[in-house]
Amino acid sequence: MKTEYLSMKEIERAAGWIQKGETVAFQTETVYGLGADATNKKAVQKIYQAKGRPSDNPLIIHVARRAQVLEYCEDISPQAKMLMDAFWPGPLTLILKAQKNKLAIPVTAGLDTVGIRFPATEAAQKLIRLAGVPLAAPSANTSGRPSPTTAHHVLHDLDGKIAAVLDSGPAQVGLESTIVDLTAGSVPVILRPGGISREAVEEVVGPVSVSKPDLQKSDIAKAPGMKYKHYAPDEDLFIVDGPEEDWREKILDLKDEGQQVGIIANEDLTAELGSIIQASYSLGRKGDAESAASRLFDALRHFEKTGVTVILAEAYPETGLGLAYMNRLDKAADHRYL
Repeated sequence: MKTEYLSMKEIERAAGWIQKGETVAFQTETVYGLGADATNKKAVQKIYQAKGRPSDNPLIIHVARRAQVLEYCEDISPQAKMLMDAFWPGPLTLILKAQKNKLAIPVTAGLDTVGIRFPATEAAQKLIRLAGVPLAAPSANTSGRPSPTTAHHVLHDLDGKIAAVLDSGPAQVGLESTIVDLTAGSVPVILRPGGISREAVEEVVGPVSVSKPDLQKSDIAKAPGMKYKHYAPDEDLFIVDGPEEDWREKILDLKDEGQQVGIIANEDLTAELGSIIQASYSLGRKGDAESAASRLFDALRHFEKTGVTVILAEAYPETGLGLAYMNRLDKAADHRYL
C-alpha cells in the first residue's frame, strides 16, 4: 500500500479514506492517532494489523461533539458529566459502559466498556465530522515504539502500512490522554496518567485512585498502555535520579565499557555534560515537568542516527505532569534505573 501524505487542504480526501474502511493518521493535541471507522470491524482490524498490536489491547474512540457519547455509551454518571464539563474537548479519556452492538467488537476487545474522548484539535474534530463516524484511534506507531508527535514519526513507523497521514503540525501535549475509569465503583480510577494531571481531576471530582502501572499477561486491560511493553527506543535506556556528579560518574563508567552515551535531561544538565557524551536532547528548563512531558517521545526517537548505544534519562518528581512523564519513561526503560 502507498501511504498518501496529505495537508489540511486535503482533509476531505483523508475523510474519504475513512469512509472506504481504511486507516488514516491524524494529529490530536496529545499525539498522532491512527484512525479508522469505529463501527466497521474490518477497518478496525486494519489498525491492529498496521501497528502489530495485540488483539486484547482495547482502543479509544474519538468523537467530535459531546452528544455522541450518548450514541455509544450508557449509564453516564454525574462524575462523568463533571469531567466532560471541565476538560472536553481535551486530553481526557473516560471509561464508560458501552452501548451494545454500536461499536465494532475489536474496539472494546470484547469488554462491556469503552474509552471515549473528544479531542481538541481542529484536525481531529474536522476529520471526524467529515467522516461521519467515531474514530477508533490508538497512537499511530508500531506497537511498543515511542508514540508519534509529528507526521514524520508516523511515516517512519507506518509508511506503506496505512492509507494516509494528515499533517497538521506537531502535537502540543506530547503524551497520550489521561484515562479515567468511571465503571469501577464510586471512586474514579486513573488507569493511565496523561495530559490532565491527577491533581486537576481531583479538583473536579474529589479523590481518585491510580491503577498499578503494569498488568500481567493474564490480567484484563480496560484501556491502552496498561499491559504491554511501550515507548521503547532502539537503544538501551536507563533512568537516572541524582545530582550532576552521579550522572558524570555513570557516563564515564559506561564510556569505559565502550558505550556511546546519549542523555535526555534538562537544559542545564545537557550543557554541563556535553563534553563527555555522544549526543543529548534537552527537556527544557530544570524542573519543568510540562516541558519534559511534551518532549519525551520526540527525545526517545532522537538518537536513532547518532551512534548512541545507551541513553540515560532524567527522573522527575511524580506530581502534576511529572506522573505521566515518569509513567511513560518507566515503561520505555523497562523499569531500569542506574
